[in-house]
Amino acid sequence: MPVAFRRKRSQPAEAQPEANLAQKSLARPSAEEIFKQVATNARQELKRSTVALGISGFGGGAFMGLSALGVSMVTSLLGNAPGARMLASMFYPLGFIVVILGRSQLFTENTLYPVALVLSEKKELWNTMRLWSVVLPANVAGAFAFAMIAAWTPAIDPPTVRAMIQIGLNAMAHPGLQIFWSGIIAGWVIALAAWMVSGSHSITGSVMVIWMLTFVIGLGNFAHCIATSCEVLVAVLAHRVPWSAYPVWLFPAVAGNICGGVGLVTILEYGQVAHGDGAVFGAKEERLD
Repeated sequence: MPVAFRRKRSQPAEAQPEANLAQKSLARPSAEEIFKQVATNARQELKRSTVALGISGFGGGAFMGLSALGVSMVTSLLGNAPGARMLASMFYPLGFIVVILGRSQLFTENTLYPVALVLSEKKELWNTMRLWSVVLPANVAGAFAFAMIAAWTPAIDPPTVRAMIQIGLNAMAHPGLQIFWSGIIAGWVIALAAWMVSGSHSITGSVMVIWMLTFVIGLGNFAHCIATSCEVLVAVLAHRVPWSAYPVWLFPAVAGNICGGVGLVTILEYGQVAHGDGAVFGAKEERLD
């Protein structure tokens, strides 16, 4: 006996508002829409208390140790084998993925969000200074905690620790000016990743964006003030370099990261929005009849 299938009537457009909105959200976001999301993220972070920022920043610095751990494990296993550096760099994004998607505080990510907001709302300047003054030391403290576990406990096998130490020594071997310019590239890429994640529609898309962009930092050995600190501090705690060598490396890296994040991304992205056709900053659109 044949089975009759009843065709389901399509619902009228007014009965499908959620479906329409979901479909609309799949469209490629404009620069203005991404900027609005960036500003929203910035307001949320600036509302957090100093204690909350400090705890989140400490966690962010410690989680960045995953990047150092992943790269060092592969390096210790493969040594100087062909393609070893490229394969090891594929694990460099681990810490960034955890920190950015987990919404922990990362200093270089905050060269985009609050600065973009300050450019449109000057009143948030001092609040941004508060965020930076808390998050950067907290990130360094978190990286130091990871380094203590790596250098002073048997948690990580010795070949991995030795590889981590060597990576830190290689990072510190460059002159200050080179570290600064290298930091500009790293700050630019991280702020760009934060901008792209703000325009992503899915977790999978965000992971791919973060992985592809931060992979470039790892492969190019660009100076990131927190991720590289994990390896540099292991070298310091292992007494391979004096304590005084750490700030000599850190300050140029921080300055470069700030210049890269603020100058090459935030100002450029703000510029295309501020001088666009949108009404992000309260200006009314003027259309010609």
